[in-house]
Amino acid sequence: MTTKDLAPKDRIVVALDVAEPDEARRLVETLGDSVGVYKIGLELIYRGGLGLAEELVQQGHKVLLDAKLLDIEATVERATAAIAATGAHFLTVHATDRKTLNAAVRGRGDSPMKLLGVTVLTNLDRADLGEQGIDMPPLALVQERARLAQDAGFDGIVASGKEAAALHERLRNFTIVTPGIRPAGADANDQTRIVTPGDAVTSGAHYLVIGRPITRADNPKAAAEAIATEIASAA
Repeated sequence: MTTKDLAPKDRIVVALDVAEPDEARRLVETLGDSVGVYKIGLELIYRGGLGLAEELVQQGHKVLLDAKLLDIEATVERATAAIAATGAHFLTVHATDRKTLNAAVRGRGDSPMKLLGVTVLTNLDRADLGEQGIDMPPLALVQERARLAQDAGFDGIVASGKEAAALHERLRNFTIVTPGIRPAGADANDQTRIVTPGDAVTSGAHYLVIGRPITRADNPKAAAEAIATEIASAA
């Protein structure tokens, strides 16, 4: 994938990691079209987030539903079909195995919704993977899961900016969505493998998922615009 047709602001995915749909609506009203995509995650999904997704799509916004699906094939297939019906632009699915990935592809059917394989969460390091019984460094596991997702017919992956450069070289025409983005000087919070917006873009990330540095800023729109400027400088 190339991003030559994407404006810097359109590469920003704002994480609406809030507890109530009304709070999310206020953020969207504040930010408007200063960002390209709004991400609805698990917390908000369980508080009316699917209805909110449909509402935002009807308003002309792109939505990433961060459902991180992982279940038996029939459940993943039906859940993917249900989410596609909302009009969401992106859906995340854990890229742990081909059964899960293939089920999501079947569930998407002819929908234009793009499927993103979640590789390794950005709050995990090698010690955490060891607790899961996985004896691989994060980069190797990310590369393996990215390959599975691409072979299954996914459109892209979710991976840390620390792995984006290696993935960009190996996976042509594949979208890389990078969470764990923190502007220079910002608090890392609960993230482990983090990068700045500029570093992520330089490494080959196409979309940057950013939450608290924008949503909890005194002026969220100004914060988003500053990040778009940094992306433009690095692109």
